[in-house]
Amino acid sequence: MSAIAIVMVNENDKLGRTRKMKNTWGRVKQGLLDDIGQSNYANWIEPLDLTKIENGVAVFAVPTNFMANWVSRNFADKILAHLKASNAQTSRVEFQVVAAQADPVARPAPKEAQQPVTSAHSELPGAPLDARFTFDNFVVGKPNELAHAAARRVAEGGPVTFNPLFLYGGVGLGKTHLMHAIAHEIKIRDPELRVLYLSAEQFMYRFVQALRDKQMIDFKQLFRSVDVLMVDDVQFIAGKESTQEEFFHTFNALVDQNKQIIISADRAPGEIKDLEDRIKSRLQCGLVVDLHPTDYELRLGVLQTKAENYRLQYPDLVFNNGVLEFLAHRITTNVRVLEGALMRLFAFASLVGREITLEMTQECLADILKASERKVTVEEIQRRVSEHYSIRLSDMIGPKRVRAIARPRQVAMYLSKQMTSRSLPEIGRRFGGRDHTTVMHGVRRIEELKSSDSQIADDLELLSRLLEA
Repeated sequence: MSAIAIVMVNENDKLGRTRKMKNTWGRVKQGLLDDIGQSNYANWIEPLDLTKIENGVAVFAVPTNFMANWVSRNFADKILAHLKASNAQTSRVEFQVVAAQADPVARPAPKEAQQPVTSAHSELPGAPLDARFTFDNFVVGKPNELAHAAARRVAEGGPVTFNPLFLYGGVGLGKTHLMHAIAHEIKIRDPELRVLYLSAEQFMYRFVQALRDKQMIDFKQLFRSVDVLMVDDVQFIAGKESTQEEFFHTFNALVDQNKQIIISADRAPGEIKDLEDRIKSRLQCGLVVDLHPTDYELRLGVLQTKAENYRLQYPDLVFNNGVLEFLAHRITTNVRVLEGALMRLFAFASLVGREITLEMTQECLADILKASERKVTVEEIQRRVSEHYSIRLSDMIGPKRVRAIARPRQVAMYLSKQMTSRSLPEIGRRFGGRDHTTVMHGVRRIEELKSSDSQIADDLELLSRLLEA
């Protein structure tokens, strides 16, 4: 065989091995996505690039030392397990920090926004930003319009007015989307600003690492020299005394320098258990904004926006009217579940070549629809309302008609009507055998009060959130 032929065979073998390795990594990534969830996948797995499998070692290219350390500590075992499950001959994994363009077989370099936040002066150990999470594709509705407006204002830069901006709300309501959108916008407006976005867990990890390596001076200089600090899921540091101490001093140092701070959490500062009072006080000194649970109009808006994008990807699919309205009514948990359901629906219809009808939707999404069914009971509502208003459960279902008892009783009746499938007579029976007209009167009274009495409105929102959790 000639030298040229040997070279061609070797090149073909190399290309074949590379293609096989990439296919394996593609299957492993899908398995990891299902295993660790979308957020962890986007932040820590998507930026990895499998460059070679040699002598039982799978080598991955990563963009930063921080990411290499974090993935090695938190996801190496899972990656190895999925590689083995895909029949890859591997016994361990390694992570090498290399520039994305340095590897000739690596995928094209991701957009700047998808890489960890960096500046021209020094690399900041931030989490990667998701290029999809911008203001342009954030669907605004009544439940999130204030949070959106506040985020927009902060992203515009200029004099610091809301410090900190504190965004809170349940899972899948848009907190992280707005955080990423702010970071994207700030970097576009002023690329020289040092913007650091990371989760509270990552802050703690960096702090512990600095303590272990005796690099606290470097840690303090790094975190106190940024122009914008963004910390996601701050409730994670609750109960961790040393981390809270350092976070408090970092917070104060940045405020003293008039640097912008943006925080998110799953609840209001005052409701975060085991968070130090001085930190709660600091977090409450800025603008605290709640992202309310989605309403029907917002859910429908999100579905319509996503459906338009999917129609471009699947132009031949027939999509019947009424499907989006059905999903917006039935899936009320959060936007992530809603988006995932729609993605599955289009993918399924494309794979099997079927028209997207209401019947097919119910068949394809049977498990999601079942999980989204309301399972709240009247008895659970009564217990929650009694605890909230500090009254005895026996008084709520008893004959007392004093205002301190009657108003919570009406709130419980209203929530029972809204959150369960029980009829008015059935609800009445569970409230001490009351007539259905009494329940009807209570429901109407709360309907009237929630638009004129802000305290009642807040109580209803909090109770609803607790019951749906």
